[in-house]
Amino acid sequence: MNWTPTRRDVMRSIIAGSALCAGCANRRGFFWSEAAASPPAPRSLVSPGCRGSKVRVAKIYLANPAGGLWPTPKLNLNAEIARYEADLAKMSKALADVDFVATPPAQKNAPVTSVEQARQAKEALAGVDGVLIIHLSMGIMPMLQELLAANKATVLFAAPYSGHEWTGFGALERSKEGAQLDCLLTSDTSQLAVAIRPIRAIHHLREAKILNVTSRPWPAVRLNPLTEKFGTSVEVIGRERMMKAYEAIPESVARAEAEQWIRGATAVMEPSRDEVIRSCRLALAFEKLMDEENATVMTTDCYGTMYHQLPAFPCVGNVRLNNMGLGGICESDLSCAMTHIIFQGLAGRPGFISDPTMDTSQDSIILAHCLGSMKMDGPDGSAAPYKLRSIMERQEGCVPQVRMRVGQKVTQAILVDADNVRYFTGSIIDTPETERGCRTQITVKIDGDSRKLWLNWSHGLHRVTCYGDVREDLRRLCKFKSITMTDETA
Repeated sequence: MNWTPTRRDVMRSIIAGSALCAGCANRRGFFWSEAAASPPAPRSLVSPGCRGSKVRVAKIYLANPAGGLWPTPKLNLNAEIARYEADLAKMSKALADVDFVATPPAQKNAPVTSVEQARQAKEALAGVDGVLIIHLSMGIMPMLQELLAANKATVLFAAPYSGHEWTGFGALERSKEGAQLDCLLTSDTSQLAVAIRPIRAIHHLREAKILNVTSRPWPAVRLNPLTEKFGTSVEVIGRERMMKAYEAIPESVARAEAEQWIRGATAVMEPSRDEVIRSCRLALAFEKLMDEENATVMTTDCYGTMYHQLPAFPCVGNVRLNNMGLGGICESDLSCAMTHIIFQGLAGRPGFISDPTMDTSQDSIILAHCLGSMKMDGPDGSAAPYKLRSIMERQEGCVPQVRMRVGQKVTQAILVDADNVRYFTGSIIDTPETERGCRTQITVKIDGDSRKLWLNWSHGLHRVTCYGDVREDLRRLCKFKSITMTDETA
């Protein structure tokens, strides 16, 4: 069903507006205020989910001027490269966080045309996150094999007529020497930006820093394999430091933030004004700590060691971070935190953590959690409407109950451990609003066998859902990082 405000919602919203916010007589009604609850991204944010540095990609054009008559004896390499560069320039927004690195001996954008040049280029790849190779002419296989010896994540773009080598790319991808190779055989040059996505995710994982607000750190047996494989760092934030950050936020600033959330909501239901203010003050403290630590993700042991140990529940703070292009993760869930980082790297969009429940009568799964992020399209995307509610199962706290977009394609996944990802895809067919489960809910019609999904289910309840079908991007990342990718519906 489509979620539209009822007469009861309208009346409660009017009452809540007059009681909770002085000067709210000019409410904007039941539409999202773009200014509300959506602060600008931190200045140090290079792209959603990443602070500090850009993705370093070696862009290498491969050609063999003596390779024969294919694609044409009149091939003008400079003109070919200029055409690709013009297409890449049109993608400047999608590639704004990418530094294309020139490799010796060639000057910038000059082609590599011999095995010796490929060897020199290979030796300069140590500091890059990945390699983008653009195939221009026949006769490049020995050069390609030399570059693959660098063991860097490599995507090769081969347009029609670039050469006959494509007939061997499949075997090469399956071979040991092609373990870090993935190929795009297409005339669609917009796929050059797609090629960067798994490389971006590798960069994000390596630069990510997760803050875990808890007195019970993750066990080393779980944490160490992830940090060793991906480079992600973790820091524990204790209650004392969290409280100092909270107390450092002026109450007047917290009240102003709370008024924005109230004005932006379609309705304010259970939470009192004081609850909203405390939630927003904690949310601002989250941002403060994230900036101090140059971190990208925060998670709180909200149902464990931090239950009732903080002035408010972390839900508003988590959503606010997600809206900004950072990460706010429920319940000190390490697997969800890592999966969230992956989705932001691949898609530039946050994840929605959920406690699922099955409905095979519709071949669907209901994904539910009390908090939902409004900016599921990313920090620069459109924002979904929300209500301010209590946590369903606790009947306390303040959470944004978000109405997501019916018809939207989604991907759900979980990084189980350093070597395994489980996933499935589907489309949102409903946004239930019920007094069961959790506040924010989406019903997803599964692409595949719903019975097999629940029969295959393992490794806990939580999953992370991202807008869009990112299977191919996830597959490339899994190949590059030697991760087994399992379709839970197969």
